[in-house]
Amino acid sequence: MDNSTRKPGLLKRLWHWWRRPSRLALGTLLLIGFGAGIIFWGGFNTGMEMSNREEFCISCHEMRNNVYEEYMGTVHYNNHSGVRATCPDCHVPHEWVPKMVRKIQASKELYAKAFGLIDTPQKFDDHRLAMAQNEWRRMKNNNSQECRNCHNFDYMDFTAQKTVAAKMHDQAVKDGKTCIDCHKGIAHKLPDMREVDTGF
Repeated sequence: MDNSTRKPGLLKRLWHWWRRPSRLALGTLLLIGFGAGIIFWGGFNTGMEMSNREEFCISCHEMRNNVYEEYMGTVHYNNHSGVRATCPDCHVPHEWVPKMVRKIQASKELYAKAFGLIDTPQKFDDHRLAMAQNEWRRMKNNNSQECRNCHNFDYMDFTAQKTVAAKMHDQAVKDGKTCIDCHKGIAHKLPDMREVDTGF
């Protein structure tokens, strides 16, 4: 057989197709990429939403047996209006980018779970101050955004509040304070504050 009539090898044919793909191949590749992107994004978003549910938050006993029990005795759990703030309402930002940042930060919590750092009430209490300070710092840095999703100074009717509350909220507005400055321990037991570092 003459060398000039021999068919090129598989690698050469693939290389030739790769360098000059047909329109059909390009269209197929684009459709596959588009479909895979939709499936990936849908799966990713579904996973994010599943992990933003109270059921997910209390699926580990560390949360269910400690802070969730405390939260159940607060006005955020049970009140005259029936409006509840669940774990993600207070601990996960609503906006997409801050939510992703928070999810990445939460990966430390998986480490704590895996290595049993807070798996008993005693261990949990030993770490309560550090965990609280981290959360207070986060809320201070984002101007208590999760609180403000429901409670906003701009829409508060100070005349409808008790005298002390109205006075404190009015002063907080003037001083540029944020919710967490005054409302630590609103949903969870305060840690032993004798060890607190006020410079957070």
